[in-house]
Amino acid sequence: MALEGKHSFGSIGETRVSFIEKKIDEDRKEFLTRLLEHNDFQVIVEEEKKKKPEDPQLYTVAVTDITFNPVIGVFERKLRTFDGRKVTPGYWNQLTEDTKPQYWK
Repeated sequence: MALEGKHSFGSIGETRVSFIEKKIDEDRKEFLTRLLEHNDFQVIVEEEKKKKPEDPQLYTVAVTDITFNPVIGVFERKLRTFDGRKVTPGYWNQLTEDTKPQYWK
């Protein structure tokens, strides 16, 4: 799921959350969970219900800070990688480990 401008929020159980991404696979869930927890967010993960038993398990990742918008966090360069570099859109989307590029070439 690419970064979208819409700030999506709601509830998981009885906890108000800001949704980060929905219907993502295990690898993406792990990456986002680790990255967000590294940036001091409390992360909540919810398993999506499967329509068929053979369907892959998908997840929803959210944070308890309902004011957090991932687009703003990335483009304002407020998030940090595990080694202290600023997170770029390419890094967020797991397209590259390179964090040098700005938003344009």
